[in-house]
Amino acid sequence: MGDKAHARTGAAGGTPAAGHHPRALRNVALVGHSGSGKTTLVEALAQTAGALGRAGRVEDGTTVSDHEEIEHRQNRSVQLSLVPVDWDGHRINLLDTPGYADFVGEVRAGLRAADAALFVVSAAQEAEAVAATTRALWEECAAVAMPRALVVTHLDTARTPFDAMTRICGELFGGDDPDAVLPLYLPVLGPEAADGHAPLTGLTGLLTQRIFDYSGGARTEHPPSGDEQAPLAEARARLIEGIIAESEDETLMDRYLGGGTIDTGTLITDLERAVARGTFHPVLAAAPAAEGARQGIGTVELLDLITGGFPTPLEHPLPAVTTPDGSPLPALDGDPEGPLVAEVVKTSSDPYVGRLSLVRVFSGTLRPDDTVHIYGHGLASPTHEDIPCHQERTRVGALTSPFGKQQRPLDACVAGDLACVARLETAETGDTLSGTGHPLLLEPWTTPDPLLPLAVRAHSKADEDKLSHSLARLVAEDPAMRLEQNPDTGQLVLWCLGEAHLDVALDRLRDHYGVQVDTVPHRVALRETFAGPATGRGRHVKQSGGHGQYAVCEIDVEPLPAGSGIAFEDRVVGGAVPRAFIASVEKGVRAQAARGVAAGHPLVDIRVVLRDGKAHSVDSSDAAFQTAGALALREAAAEAHVQLLEPVAEVGVLVPDDYVGPVMSDLSGRRGRVTGTEQSGSGRTLVRADVPELEIGRYAVDLRALTHGTGRFDRSYARHEPMPPRLADRVLAQQG
Repeated sequence: MGDKAHARTGAAGGTPAAGHHPRALRNVALVGHSGSGKTTLVEALAQTAGALGRAGRVEDGTTVSDHEEIEHRQNRSVQLSLVPVDWDGHRINLLDTPGYADFVGEVRAGLRAADAALFVVSAAQEAEAVAATTRALWEECAAVAMPRALVVTHLDTARTPFDAMTRICGELFGGDDPDAVLPLYLPVLGPEAADGHAPLTGLTGLLTQRIFDYSGGARTEHPPSGDEQAPLAEARARLIEGIIAESEDETLMDRYLGGGTIDTGTLITDLERAVARGTFHPVLAAAPAAEGARQGIGTVELLDLITGGFPTPLEHPLPAVTTPDGSPLPALDGDPEGPLVAEVVKTSSDPYVGRLSLVRVFSGTLRPDDTVHIYGHGLASPTHEDIPCHQERTRVGALTSPFGKQQRPLDACVAGDLACVARLETAETGDTLSGTGHPLLLEPWTTPDPLLPLAVRAHSKADEDKLSHSLARLVAEDPAMRLEQNPDTGQLVLWCLGEAHLDVALDRLRDHYGVQVDTVPHRVALRETFAGPATGRGRHVKQSGGHGQYAVCEIDVEPLPAGSGIAFEDRVVGGAVPRAFIASVEKGVRAQAARGVAAGHPLVDIRVVLRDGKAHSVDSSDAAFQTAGALALREAAAEAHVQLLEPVAEVGVLVPDDYVGPVMSDLSGRRGRVTGTEQSGSGRTLVRADVPELEIGRYAVDLRALTHGTGRFDRSYARHEPMPPRLADRVLAQQG
């Protein structure tokens, strides 16, 4: 890596310099905590590769981070973006992911499209912030053996020195082997400024023992001086031992411990193999280019690591593939001449070209005007059923490569590459594209379950006409959102991952779809039941000329065990209520129960017994006895005590051991009952509890604050339970 020539040029658009072969492709997702500098680093890499005419600018004047006005208002990246660059005969697809926890769905989409991950950590932020927001993503990558490297940014304003940051990364991400996370370069800092911070001026290569100096604007290199040798030796020895420990050549360690010299080229080759296998994770440092400079500090080294150490699409395991009926098929091999298998990893809308689908091709070659089979069953969710299957044949339109706000035409997209496809109107994120002769289906990736509700309604009649379609498009673009039309409360509820996610949803509705909505308090689905037995008499008698209305019925009501619903029995004797009208009484009772009898919530878990009544030979009718049945139930409710039932959720909260006490105390304060705890490995505990849903409407936000972003939870409906009398009285007073 450090011994390669560095006089390279590249361009971001058109045909890759490598001639469109998977061996020359690299797909890299940049992930890390919010504010770590991922987008700035992407711009610096693109500038070094020759894709930007001046710092951060494409030829049309936009930056590679110019996604949407929404991002400028949010002051953070809110969506996945693709920036392709060419370097040393390779096409590198840089996938810039959001760092804020609310947009982890975009991060998972980026990891799905990538073959390696570059974790960006900021030395300007506290080490706890790094651990809180990146450890879970690191573990996700480890679970699928995805190669990973780390790059430390903001060393010029560091709160944590580079050596301390690399030690922390080794402890956090190295698992049982901290020596699997080691620096390849040491930063060279310039004179300390008045604010106490020293600028990053260059890097020292530990393997090559060369200093790469950026202080003069152009990258130069020279050997270290005598004073610079001492700190270099210890770090170099540790790095060499770490590389040898991962080497497939078992003789290297014996030679090294015996005092033998290991050739630098051999070390670099073994390092690249260990990185590609995902068993060694190098740490680098980087900074954007200074004013007037062509290259950012560390960007050449990063690009060399990506092309030399990260795997090609042919080397990274591909998702499992099945037939539409679920029958397994042989693993994909990434052959450009093989059957077409591609996947929509992101869906977005462009104001000029309409719907855009970012597609990763896993096998075969996708070309403009191809007819493809779209098959999808939605992305897997931890607690909710998948979206129903949908499929169709459609013709692919133009293929483009995105860069900033530009879309540059492509002749083809081969296995391992990514491209944007316009106007796949029915395709959703996670859908599989395959050849029409043999429809195939890729195993889906999981999306986080959105647990923060937002109830909305149209602001005006004009908005009402567009709201349903716009919300459907919004959810299709972002699988981490879920839309619910609650049958009990009648509310239209958009479920999101957090407050920032909610804000982005509202912004997109307004700016992209021209729909204004009002937010209203979210209501949970309460129930009503009888606390004890009661009787009721319904009398519906009216005479207004001609046929009148006549129906009388008497009922007994008694409570039933939870979950029993509504039971209706006929105990009329002597034909007091004609047989033809028994069903009418039951229909009226059930209709009134659905409307509620106290606060407008459905009435459940009661037995209604029809024991007597009266009828008229001319004026009685089905409608009259339905009305009488409803009146009888309402009279019984006025006599008895009606009890409110609230939904209770089973909640599982996964937190670091240090937060178990505060989490359990907080759950108790929410009227929750802790039902158990269990160790979940890696110093984490799973706390299980039953908590009323009234108390956890904003728990997604509150838990993040309580645990500094380290906790996560899931919830599922358990049952309805009686609400405490004082709280029930307050609800009845508000809604009565």
